[in-house]
Amino acid sequence: MSDTPSTSQIPIPSHFDSAQVDQVWRIAYQERLHEARAWAQQYDIPHVSEDSLRTCLLLVDVQNTFCIPDYELFVGGRSGNGAVEDNVRLCEFIYRNLPHITKIACTLDTHTAMQIFHEIFWVNDAGEHPVPLQTLITQSDIEAGNWRVNPAVVENLRGNADQYAWFKKYGEHYVKTLTVEGKYPLTIWPYHAMLGGIGHAVVSAVDEACFFHAIARNSQTHYELKGRNPLTENYSVLRPEVLNDVEGKPIAQKNKDFLEMLLEYDRVIIGGQAKSHCVAWTVSDLLEEIQQTDPMLAKKVYLMEDLTSPVVVPDVVDYTDSADEAFAEFSKAGMHIVKSTEPIGAWIR
Repeated sequence: MSDTPSTSQIPIPSHFDSAQVDQVWRIAYQERLHEARAWAQQYDIPHVSEDSLRTCLLLVDVQNTFCIPDYELFVGGRSGNGAVEDNVRLCEFIYRNLPHITKIACTLDTHTAMQIFHEIFWVNDAGEHPVPLQTLITQSDIEAGNWRVNPAVVENLRGNADQYAWFKKYGEHYVKTLTVEGKYPLTIWPYHAMLGGIGHAVVSAVDEACFFHAIARNSQTHYELKGRNPLTENYSVLRPEVLNDVEGKPIAQKNKDFLEMLLEYDRVIIGGQAKSHCVAWTVSDLLEEIQQTDPMLAKKVYLMEDLTSPVVVPDVVDYTDSADEAFAEFSKAGMHIVKSTEPIGAWIR
């Protein structure tokens, strides 16, 4: 059997095919199970209970909807193929560092049709809905009466059309709150990560790597759903964009349980999509909670700059610079910016 010191990496299993990372396919789980057990024996990969340094790999929204070309919100970055390139490196990182990853946690953006960031939620006086990806609903739009909450949505979500007055005020409050708190304007997104749909699933190659890790290390992969609340966006897995209604009553809450789970680990490594949105917002909220508890905890967070890409819609919007600025701020706060090609043991001490 082979010795695997903390700075070593093991080979990538022969079943991994980087040319298939941009595709959706059925995983041969039973075959991977037998291979993973044999792999663990061959390379002396220990049970996670033996880890003296417990490391969580947090994968943000590595789902088909964001990572497969031609799917709803493919994150191409400036290269045009960002998420695919990121996921090739991600799979290789998992396989090469199996002995050093205690837990893999995957967040799953999870949506249904009638949500505040979907076109059906809003109408204008002509009965038209805003165009996805081309419409940002701002406070001035609301004040000018350009968009208002769709009455049909109210009846479906509350079962009573008489609730429309509350919804109208809430829509105004929501957009104003985003402005006041310095968040992104309300973006009308295409239908994506739809619960029950194929876009919601973890990318096949990544799911296969996570399963291989689960068997080789006897570590259950954790899946954390986010984004189901119809009344708020939820870029961050740790909290929605807006927590209260116009009267200050809660419409959502922070995800304290998941935060506590992450902070139980000695090191948290983060990658996923998109760098400018769900990754940046998750890290920002994580940092905020850390600074309120113990700023030194920021040093346990490692951001994989080559496993994430920003949202770039050619001729519409490019969030690359804002994403890079956010990562620079995270670094100043004590978080580490690292690359997946470096041996994990070389930068986790």
